[in-house]
Formats: sequence, C-alpha cells, structure tokens
Amino acid sequence: MLIGFSVGNYKSFKETVTLSMVASSITEEEKELDTNNVFEVNSHKLRLLKTAAIYGSNASGKSNLIAAINFLKWFVLNSSKETQVSEAIDIEAFRLSTETEKEPSFFEIVFLLEGKTFRYGFEVNAREVVSEWLFQADDSQEKMLFERDFDNYILDDFPEGQGLSDKTRNNALFLSVIAQFNGKLSGKILLWFSKTLQLISGLQDRQYRKESLQSLESDRHRHDIIEFIKKLDLGIADIQIQNRPVFIISDNTSVYGGSYGSLYPHSEIQLAVKTVHPKYDADGKQSAIELFDIEKHESEGTNKLFALAGILLDTLRTGKILLIDELDARLHPLITRELICLFNSNETNPHNAQLIFTTHDTNLLSSQTFRKDQIWFTEKDKKGATDLYSLVEYKVGKDTSFERDYIIGKYGAIPFIGNFKELISQLHE
Repeated sequence: MLIGFSVGNYKSFKETVTLSMVASSITEEEKELDTNNVFEVNSHKLRLLKTAAIYGSNASGKSNLIAAINFLKWFVLNSSKETQVSEAIDIEAFRLSTETEKEPSFFEIVFLLEGKTFRYGFEVNAREVVSEWLFQADDSQEKMLFERDFDNYILDDFPEGQGLSDKTRNNALFLSVIAQFNGKLSGKILLWFSKTLQLISGLQDRQYRKESLQSLESDRHRHDIIEFIKKLDLGIADIQIQNRPVFIISDNTSVYGGSYGSLYPHSEIQLAVKTVHPKYDADGKQSAIELFDIEKHESEGTNKLFALAGILLDTLRTGKILLIDELDARLHPLITRELICLFNSNETNPHNAQLIFTTHDTNLLSSQTFRKDQIWFTEKDKKGATDLYSLVEYKVGKDTSFERDYIIGKYGAIPFIGNFKELISQLHE
C-alpha cells in the first residue's frame, strides 16, 4: 500500500511537496464515505485512502507529479544495469530559479510491504546520486537500515548491503545494486516497485491492451472482462478474439548483419478483437449477431475502456496501486465515476487496491463521491513553481458544492484566461 510520496526540485516542483494517502481525522456527512473510501491497517493504527483525485489547470503540474513517481520507479529498477554505466542520469530539475540550478532533485516514497512500513528516498542530479536512505518501522519506532552521502555509507542494521558499497557506481542506487546481488529485502522492495506500483497514461491507452487480451484468453478472467464491458452500456453483448494473418514487408537482413538490399515479405499472426452486437429484424426481434472490429468500428472511448479493463480488474483483484494520468480523457463522466466507485467500495475492492489519478472532470467533485482529503489540487505560483495541496486544508461547509466552489476559483488550481475577444478583434484590424 502507498502511504505517501514526496518530490522537490523536479520539473515544475521547486519546493518539496507531498501527496499523502493517510486519511485525516475528519468525518463526512455521508457516512458511507468513511466506511468505504478508507481502510485500516490495524497493526499500524493507520487509516489509508483508497483513491485520490488530482485537479489543476493545464500546465499546472498534475502530470509532473505522475512523472516524478514514474522516474522514481524507473531509476530504482534500472540504475544498476550495465547499460547505465557511463550514461548521465535523465533528470530535469526546476529550471526557473537560480536557487535550484546546482541543487539535486529529491524523491521519497513511504509504503507498506509485508506488514512493515518503509521510507525510501534519494537525491540525484544529472551526474550522480547525492544521497540515499532506507528506513523501516514495525509497530512504533522507525529504524535506519542504511544511509548514503555520496560515497559514504552507514549500514546500521542491513547485513545484505555489507561489502557492496564499492560495487555501487556514483550514478546507481545502492538499493538496486544490493537487489542485483540477491539481497533478500532489497529484492522484495524492487519487486514491489515492479509489480505493485503501476503507472499508465489515460491518453496513450492502446499500449495496455495486452493485459486485457491475456484476461480474455484466460478461463479464470474472461468472464470478468466481458461483464465489465457489458455493464458499461456500450451496446456490446460479447467479445471474441480471432487470429488474423498480417502480411509484412521488411528489410531482408542476414543473421551476420549484411543486407541484401531488397525487401523480404513474410506473414505474422496478430490477435484481432471483435465485439459482438445483436442484429434485429423488422419486428424488433434479434435475428442474428454482427461482429465489429474494435479498432475500426468502435469509438475511442470504447477502445480505451477495453484497453484499461485488464489492468483495472487485475488491480482490484490483487490489491495493487494504480496511477493514471488523464483518467477521464475520452470517457463519459458517468463511466469515469463508476470506475472510481469500483475502488471506493468494500464490496468491489475487498483487497484495498488504491487508485490515484489526474483529471479535469469537475462532475466528480462531489461530497457524494469523495472525502475532502481525497481531493488534491496543483497550482503554479507567479514564478512557475507548482504547489500541491488538499481540499481538507480548507474550511468547507456541510452543504458546500465542491464543484461550484472550484469553478469560481475558491480553491485555486484553475486557469485565468485572458480576453479572447480583444485578441480576435486585433487580428481583424
């Protein structure tokens, strides 16, 4: 489970900001929200949120927050690989201040793994890892496992890291190196990053169809995918997978690397997704079925829902963490709400999976859907730096419309648009 994430001096974030999934002590008018949207980690006396929605105007930093978590995950999983030996670290610090030009970027994540709380983080610039740390907490006190300051290491209670500091390059993470040398705990942490923490784009969703296709080919999960699509009122009665031969022309290159300078035709088998629709006669009775190619004949929204279905259902089934940038893109507001309600429910989310997403859909800003601590905003100041804050920080009346107050600018995080009429009139002068 994700407890919190902090980032500073990265892209549009100058100061360190924190996204917290820890539930506040508030109680809502809608008591079901306190029952369904929050879950308890009893051994830690901790209450966590199942979902978090992040709002903000275009270019306010919403996507940069997801990008920061994505960089953290990527660097943990890849920094120790041989391909990174002489490469600069692909990091972008905040560029609009002289104060941050020579300072490292900061990343820290707090999460639950096997009943224990871990706090892991690092500071990094384009050349090297400046600092790195790993702490663990059981029921009460936090203890340090290791700390790193450039090439200086302190290992108080972390035997699997002994003797590996000399094997850690200045542009690699110590945690990643230990895992590469079969460190037991380090390996489990890297597996958590790889398998449990999932990040996807709601705009480039076609690349995630593989999970949905695998579920359709599985006897265990096929029914779940089809029922998911049917319940969204897309007019689809069933889904079929067909093998489709594809004729491909490519360069004819020998196994020794030499090219014959000609094109070599060959065929491959690709999977085609067919949606099944009922066909009716003049009396309105179903007389047959019609197969549609999902990519050619179905809407962009339907294609997105199919592409995400496998990941969404797997996340709920296994209790993972899913972060989606632009969840609502190409989706009807009612469908987006239903997807969120799948996570904000003890019935459909018994394993306490977590969903964090960015959105512009103000229809979701409702006290019927979210607790105040589940709603977050990003806003840039006059110097181009992003701030991240929660609605729970505001005094909100019990009958307040979150959507109305957000639109009129009470919570900030909205665009202040210039006078386009003046612009158009100038163009015609």
